Amino acid sequence: MNRIDQKFQEGKKLLSIYFTAGYPALEDTIPILEALQEAGVDMIEIGLPFSDPLADGPTIQESSTQAIQNGMSTQKLLDQLADARKTIEIPLVIMGYFNPILQFGVDAFCESCAAVGIDGLIIPDLPVEVFHSKYQDIFERNGLYNMFLITPQTSEERIRYIDKMSNGFIYMVSSAAVTGAKDCFGKIQVAYFDRIAEMRLQTPQIVGFGIGNAATFKMATEKADGAIIGSAFIQYIKENGIKNIGDFIKKIR
Repeated sequence: MNRIDQKFQEGKKLLSIYFTAGYPALEDTIPILEALQEAGVDMIEIGLPFSDPLADGPTIQESSTQAIQNGMSTQKLLDQLADARKTIEIPLVIMGYFNPILQFGVDAFCESCAAVGIDGLIIPDLPVEVFHSKYQDIFERNGLYNMFLITPQTSEERIRYIDKMSNGFIYMVSSAAVTGAKDCFGKIQVAYFDRIAEMRLQTPQIVGFGIGNAATFKMATEKADGAIIGSAFIQYIKENGIKNIGDFIKKIR
């Protein structure tokens, strides 16, 4: 069974943390993974840096730029992850844009991900229809899940189509804006959370974008199955380094 499915079977609200591979320093990837697991995080999304991250806010954009300048690349990340499963047991997901994966070769990338113990991918700019027509077989052959995004503007028809085609979880983008932490969610976001809950989808949902503290984590997970924190965590390690990661996690739940 995929580790993502196993984690959802624990019956709790999942906390997933996103960070950019190779940031703050090039070789911080494994130490951050180990520190997050030690702090009790349920799942980790490893950001594959890209020069044009369209969906990301300034904090993640800055970290991506710095990671590339540090020397991070697709092959470097895979090399760093080669022995990750010796110490990391929780689900690992790579989140990145399709261009670097396409340049690397989709077959080769998926095979490499499977070899290092990656459980799934999130590729915001790969439409579900294209995935299913061209790449689904490759992912399934390598035991990888591919998680799709929905937003408050996504139609019910499309949400149900994504639900039907999904495994792992559905990534619920909290708003149509780019990533970035907020202090609270407004009425529009809360209504969106309620609407998705009322649809009773078969696939678990995790909320991302705008979550950065205990209050927003609680609001996001009142109806959904978990939440993802990215920008707020990256800002934390920018300001505090990676030695006290547990302090950040303790303030979330």
